Amino acid sequence: MRVSPAAREAERRAPADGALVDRARDGDAAAWAQLYRAHAGRLVAWLAHLTSPDVAASAEDLAAEAWLTAAEKVHEFRGDDDAFAGWLFGIARHHAQNARRRSARRGTSPVGQVEDALGDTAILHALEADVVADQWIHQALASLPTREREVIACIDVVGLDVAGTATALDISQVAVRVARHRGLARLRRTTLDG
Repeated sequence: MRVSPAAREAERRAPADGALVDRARDGDAAAWAQLYRAHAGRLVAWLAHLTSPDVAASAEDLAAEAWLTAAEKVHEFRGDDDAFAGWLFGIARHHAQNARRRSARRGTSPVGQVEDALGDTAILHALEADVVADQWIHQALASLPTREREVIACIDVVGLDVAGTATALDISQVAVRVARHRGLARLRRTTLDG
């Protein structure tokens, strides 16, 4: 679920989002493919940290919904080269919030259903070192207040900048910096105490 340094470097060298968005507005499938390659992995990783196991929609499902919404509303996008990621992540955040509300109304736990079907031993045998590490990160982030968790997931997990994070979460850049500082301090205390 973490974005590799190689992926971040590839993203840095990718064409500016602004030019790609202009081409995507005109129906250029290659531009959409480039935008997707630049942001899809980070979007799914971020959504995985936003959703909890009791939400019926997976991070991949929510990302797909966000891409569909972005395709439908790309003509409404106004921003510079760096703003597209924040706009896309904001759309995804709204889909994640809606999924949480739907799950809460339903009162079902898809994780419990899967565990019942597979049995605990099948799940335990399937875990590998990366999965365990990702779970630890997910649990550490889950212990944070929502705002701090969202900010740290945006910046430190998927590599958005402060401006993109502010756009995605619909908060000021100052609020992003404060939430990140507080969240990282809280994680340090938790890690040192635990």
